[in-house]
Amino acid sequence: MAVQPLGDRILVKLLEEEERSPGGIILPDTAKEKPQEGKIVAVGKGRLLEDGTVRPLEVKVGDTVLFAKYSGTEVTHEEKEFLILREDDVLAIKSGKK
Repeated sequence: MAVQPLGDRILVKLLEEEERSPGGIILPDTAKEKPQEGKIVAVGKGRLLEDGTVRPLEVKVGDTVLFAKYSGTEVTHEEKEFLILREDDVLAIKSGKK
């Protein structure tokens, strides 16, 4: 990955939205909601505190996270959609267990 986030920012690859509704109707791109889930592909070093120390991030590369609908900055790199977020914009880490 050629994009390295700075500070307490993370780079998230957006997960694909469903092409069909639960009822089986195919959804056009204009009807799809903005994704709120993604997989972390890169993280910064951490938050710089007032005393000069760096607090490491709670999230790590490979985590699947949920974030606010209109948070972060959308970027395109090598024709793929990514989102750069601050760690504070992450609402939850999604676990693989049910």
